[in-house]
Amino acid sequence: MRMQQPARAVGLSQSATTRLVTRLENRGLLRRYLCEDDRRGICSEVTQDGRDLLAQARPTHDAVLKEVLAEAAEQPELAPLAAVLS
Repeated sequence: MRMQQPARAVGLSQSATTRLVTRLENRGLLRRYLCEDDRRGICSEVTQDGRDLLAQARPTHDAVLKEVLAEAAEQPELAPLAAVLS
C-alpha cells in the first residue's frame, strides 16, 4: 500500500501514520520500500511476522467485537447500528 492508503483507512494524519509505521517496522511487522510505479512514493507491506501476529490476535479480536456488538444490540439507540455491523 502507498502510505496514504492506511492513513485514510484508519483516520490518522500523515505524521501519525508515519510514526505508527515506524514502530511496526522496528518490530519487524511491516516493511517500507520505494513504490515501483512512482519512485517518489513510499509503499508498505506486512511481513510474515506481521501476518502471523494478526492471525494470532484475530480470534480474540473477533470474540471481543461479537461481545461488544451483542451488548450494543440490547440498547435501543444502538441496536440498529449493531445490527448493521453484525
